[in-house]
Amino acid sequence: MNLRAGETFRITVNGQARHVETQPGRRLSDVLRRNLSLTGTKSGCDAGDCGACTVLLDGAPVCACLTPLAQAAGRQVLTVEGLGATQAHAALQDSFLRHGAAQCGICTPGMLMAAVALLSRTATPSRAEAEAALGGVLCRCTGYAKIIDAVCDVRMDAPAAPMPAPGAAVGARLPRLDGRPKVTGGELFGGDFRCEAPLTVLAIRSPHPAARFTLGDTATWAADRSAQVFTAADIPGENRFGVIPPFADQPALAEGEVRLRGEAVALVAAPRRWPRRSISPASR
Repeated sequence: MNLRAGETFRITVNGQARHVETQPGRRLSDVLRRNLSLTGTKSGCDAGDCGACTVLLDGAPVCACLTPLAQAAGRQVLTVEGLGATQAHAALQDSFLRHGAAQCGICTPGMLMAAVALLSRTATPSRAEAEAALGGVLCRCTGYAKIIDAVCDVRMDAPAAPMPAPGAAVGARLPRLDGRPKVTGGELFGGDFRCEAPLTVLAIRSPHPAARFTLGDTATWAADRSAQVFTAADIPGENRFGVIPPFADQPALAEGEVRLRGEAVALVAAPRRWPRRSISPASR
């Protein structure tokens, strides 16, 4: 195959033939997320370390961030969005909900895809087999216990997350209201949103550990560059933030005086990038 830049590639995603015109070396994860809007495949590290982007390529689990699009050409790709099409896969999603295995949700798609590959080999895996199969997907919420429970307890006739019997709700596991989107790929995180006309934002920071400053004619400067400048005067309410809100004492943007090197004094937003040398420092 002649893999020229900008060639059209045909891949089958979740049973549907898709055509993508792009460079052959692009990450499969990037193509799924940006070209095909399948953001259920999460982008965690782009280094193959976290496993959040795990998909099935001809039935085998792979890190989509390490898989060039050219390697997926003409092959079958299954993502978390395609799991609801079969009863067995839907039962796995329900098991995750029943056991409370989907918490923050960022690793859940990768866990599900790795589990699908395992269950295709053995319908009743042992805990050791489940641990080995899912070991390449990192989780920081559950400690893996509930996830392993869910993989080892897939039942076709079990409800997703049954409500407790009357009078037995105290201490019982309740279905998470936000659980379903986490196991279907519908949960959206910050990196999943796309803006049609994004702005580039640059923070202007102090090069000094302590200094007083004044800002010049920011309106004229911004108008000449089709930009917008935001200072402390543009912050509604109190210009303070901190890890513990009742004790917040750090200005979000400095007001006339900086108290540490790198403290932000203004934000500049524009529809394109500009050379840093075009940003004049505040008067000292």
